[in-house]
Amino acid sequence: MKKLNYKILALGSLIFFTAGYSCKKILNSTPAGALAASTLANKAGVDGLLIGAYSLLDGYYSGQPGTNYGSGISNWTYGGVGADDAYKGSTTNDQAPDLPAIEQHAGISLTNSYLQSKWQVCYAGVQRANNVIQEVPLVTDGSEAGTVGQNAIAEARFLRAIYHFELAKIWRNVPYVDETVTYAAGNYNVPNPGPIWDKIEADFAFAMTVLPKTQPQAGRANYYAAEAFLAKAYVYDHQYAKALPLLTDCINNGVTASGAKYALEPFNNNFNASTKNGPESVFAAQMSVSDGSNGQNDDAGDVLNFPGGGTYTSCCGFYVPSYHLANAYKVDANGLPMFQIDAATGFPTYDDVNLPNDHGVAATASYTPTNVAVDSRLDWTVGRRGIPYLDWGLCGGEPWTRGDLVPYTPKKNSFYEAVATATTDNYGTWATNQGSANNYSIMRFADVILLRAECEVETAALSAAESDVNLVRARAADPTGWVHTYIDNTKPQGGFTNTPAANYVVGLYSGQFSANGQAYALAAVMTERQLEFGMEGQRFFDLQRQDGATGGPLGTGYMAGVLNTYYKSDTRIANPVLSTAKFTAGRDEFYPIPQQEIQAENGKLKQNPNY
Repeated sequence: MKKLNYKILALGSLIFFTAGYSCKKILNSTPAGALAASTLANKAGVDGLLIGAYSLLDGYYSGQPGTNYGSGISNWTYGGVGADDAYKGSTTNDQAPDLPAIEQHAGISLTNSYLQSKWQVCYAGVQRANNVIQEVPLVTDGSEAGTVGQNAIAEARFLRAIYHFELAKIWRNVPYVDETVTYAAGNYNVPNPGPIWDKIEADFAFAMTVLPKTQPQAGRANYYAAEAFLAKAYVYDHQYAKALPLLTDCINNGVTASGAKYALEPFNNNFNASTKNGPESVFAAQMSVSDGSNGQNDDAGDVLNFPGGGTYTSCCGFYVPSYHLANAYKVDANGLPMFQIDAATGFPTYDDVNLPNDHGVAATASYTPTNVAVDSRLDWTVGRRGIPYLDWGLCGGEPWTRGDLVPYTPKKNSFYEAVATATTDNYGTWATNQGSANNYSIMRFADVILLRAECEVETAALSAAESDVNLVRARAADPTGWVHTYIDNTKPQGGFTNTPAANYVVGLYSGQFSANGQAYALAAVMTERQLEFGMEGQRFFDLQRQDGATGGPLGTGYMAGVLNTYYKSDTRIANPVLSTAKFTAGRDEFYPIPQQEIQAENGKLKQNPNY
């Protein structure tokens, strides 16, 4: 049993202090040190409980079991390292055996500490949301009457759905826990007979009917956030016709919680702490620093994911972009992705030959970046030698990595040095500047557009799908949003020129979807997601929902085929972790449920198949 702990979350300008409890077994332990329901039966109490429920969106609370690296909301472990976006990074044995096993899939232990931590944090979030729903009816002073109380319940149900969504993506077959499940009722051993998409959808649908279209703080859920997530749940549930009108309404009418019309803003604004909560932010986990919380509100889940040899950090070289991901940004003569499969190799065309890089080039040697044509999003996603790395200077490439050398470094979660004092914390006593105030966008507007394109493909509206993909590609094609060279390479904080840093060529589709048919169109949409959301922890789940194991359109074994082809292609480089990797169809589309949780549930909770 853990002692009472405190966590602060800033939503816009509003900061609440909220007490929460953490227990080894979230659902079947009496909360120690928890405030009595009667004490919280007022508006301040409900507000505190609600902010407590929001506060776990970052995936971290003090004293949690396992590791915050495995519970972060970015899902860099399960969605990135567990797919083909990224390598674990660092040295071979660092964070072994649990993190290498997620990358390999071949031997994930039922006691994996990463998985245990993610499970615990998500159900702690569910419990905090349920506490709000339980508390509102107990308030008798009128402060939670009418729309005030209903809005609080709607926000809580939205959050409950978010946490269950996280659980369902990783494990699929998980208990759905609502406010009727309590220690006092003795019904806390909850079974997991199958998918819970219908219950997640019901929570989002309720939230949508109640929530206002704007909110007083940027971090709160509004009507359109609920609508967008309801649509995304329908997509995961393969109910494309239901998702389509919701996504269309979001695109045509949606506004942020602050009232800004949804729009595609400059790409890197989505990954810059100084421009967060902009018009592309549908719903984000709010990260903050220097707020008196001793680092509990920064992006603790991604604290390892910085260049291992950069100038402004001390550690750690994890979450390294893969050759496969970098290769995906190569383009053909028309500036379009090369996702077609090469019959001779079985690899996507882009993966036949690696994008030229600095592998094996000494740090003291001169190096000129390749002039091969690439999609502009590559250099906002991947650090490459000789290309400006934000305002740090020219990226050092392979010398900036650590351990098992790879020429690429993570970039989307990083920070601008010019504002490091205001946007970073020194995480613990060992990670300089690696507690970041960068929000993590759980959903951004580009996701809404590409989800609609996916639904349009599945409902045979191929021309409409192509138009939506082109909306996203047009942003990538705009030179004003590209990475540009420094005015002076020796003074990287002195500004940028108008000269592109590389040979960026981004073309638009012009009738290929209809001409080549549904299979081509779906591949194009999913490739666009790979390019747009690279290193954002989405790739594993995008592959997962296409597989027949989830009822997806591409048949059972699709995901295994993609990832085992990736492992085969990466035998071209020295990667001792991936050398024994194998993705087994019918098992590895989902992760194993922690054995500790199965034992705690007295036979009600069943392990996922084939573990």
